[in-house]
Parts: sequence; C-alpha cells; structure tokens
Amino acid sequence: MENLLIENGLNLPFLALVQNKPEPFAAGEPLFWDDPHISQQMLKAHLDPQTDAASYQPEKIEQTVQWLVAQLGMGEETAVLDLGCGPGLYTSRLAKLGMSVTGVDYSRNSIAYARNYAQQHHLPITYRYENYLDLADQNQYDVVLLISGDFCPLSPANRQKLLGNIWRALRENGRFVLDVTTAHLTYRVNKKRWVVAEGGFWRPGWHLVLEEGFDYPETAVHLDQYAVIEANGNCAVYRNWVQEFTVESICTELEQNGFVVETVGSDLMGTPATAKSAFIGVVARKN
Repeated sequence: MENLLIENGLNLPFLALVQNKPEPFAAGEPLFWDDPHISQQMLKAHLDPQTDAASYQPEKIEQTVQWLVAQLGMGEETAVLDLGCGPGLYTSRLAKLGMSVTGVDYSRNSIAYARNYAQQHHLPITYRYENYLDLADQNQYDVVLLISGDFCPLSPANRQKLLGNIWRALRENGRFVLDVTTAHLTYRVNKKRWVVAEGGFWRPGWHLVLEEGFDYPETAVHLDQYAVIEANGNCAVYRNWVQEFTVESICTELEQNGFVVETVGSDLMGTPATAKSAFIGVVARKN
C-alpha cells in the first residue's frame, strides 16, 4: 500500500506508474479476499440470489448439483473436496445428500459463515481456512470441485501447482470438476473510469476508485485493475487477472497435468458447448 500524500502535494508519479500496463499476472495488493471489509462484501455477493457476481444463483447451483450427482454417480460413499467453497453453497447441498464433504477457502468470513450454517443444520462438513495452493491432502477424495471460474485468476505456474495438488488429493480414477471463462464473457470489456464513494465494496468510508482494464491478446489474458485511494492518501492496487480459455486450451492444460477429459459443456449443468459459450464446464478424471 502506498501513501499519495507527500510534502508538496499528491504523489502523482506513483499514480502515473499505476496507469502503466503491468506484466501478465503481476501481483497487486496481497490482502484481498481475506481483507476484513472486502471479504464481508464478497460474502454478501455470494449470498445474493439475484446475481452471479461471486457465486451462481441458487437455481443454477441446484441444477449443477443434480447434474453432477447423476453424471458422476455420486452417492453416500462419495468423498468430495470443494476448493474455494465460499459460504458452503455446494458443500451444504452435497452433505444433505449424505456425502462426506470438505470445504477449503481463503476467506475467514466465508469459512465462519459456512461453519455456522453447517452447525445450525447439523451437517457434518469439515471446513478449513486455507490457501488451496498449499493443499497437501493425498488420495482422499473421489471428486474435487473448483467452480465459478476460480481457476482463471491464477498464473500458469500457480495453475500447474494447483493441478498437482488436486491430482495428489484425488483417489485413483477420481474426478476433477471445474469451469473456466472464455473471451465471450460479455461483461469483460476494457474500461477506464473513476468513482468516488462514501463507503462501498472496497472501503467502508470515503474513497476514490480508479478502474482500468487491460487486454493481453497474445496470451488470452485480461486484467481488471482497481486503484483504491482513501481520504488519508493511502492507495492500494487490486488486480483481478483472468485467463481466458478455449475448449482446446483447457483440455490441453488438464491433459498435460495428469488428467483425462471426460465431458465438456458450456456449464456444469449438461448444456452443450458452443463456439460462443461464455463458460466452459469440464469433468476430468485422474489419469
């Protein structure tokens, strides 16, 4: 975090640097999903039934669970790991079907909400506050989930590391279920704007947000960048990287890391993939 107030006024050279196009997957503010204020706003977005901004809407989650149960033959003997589980929207539904369920998330607020919900509804779910890049489980799960495009913000090196973690965590012939975004996701457009707000997603008090989008067509990467400036001059730069995939590129990446792709669709509800699908849903088997 940088402070923009200097002896002679504003630190405009720093803001000029912020405008420069960063290298792909350059780090932004490290305290992001677990920031006390931001994570509360993210939790609200997860639980909002009117939007897909953080988690899919309830009817889509229900359809996804029903399709996965039928497609994978999941039942009471199935052990499931949900990575980036958020407030437990999938884990709670799977546990109600009698499955052995573990949820991992890097937001204390989301994990606290999920644990509280499980306790209130007497669901025997294991929740862990953990970065799934540090996942060390071995040969424990029949199915691993990574839903809502959580694979896409990771750099190539971190994606490879995560796939290795998932491969080790799965039992023999276990399935990995994920969805990724494509270049056809309509809300992803280059933008350059600023907003002043008295409280909002990024901060509880007065702040200025300088928002900008960058495209990297040579690597099919997009960046949404937010420079958040508080009234006291503190400035934090948040970067939301998105790797855009095609059916060919996601299948190739999975196969190069020890998986055999079984099904591909435009979602995880059984909808066939098309040339202009905004999402790609994939079920892959540990090879």
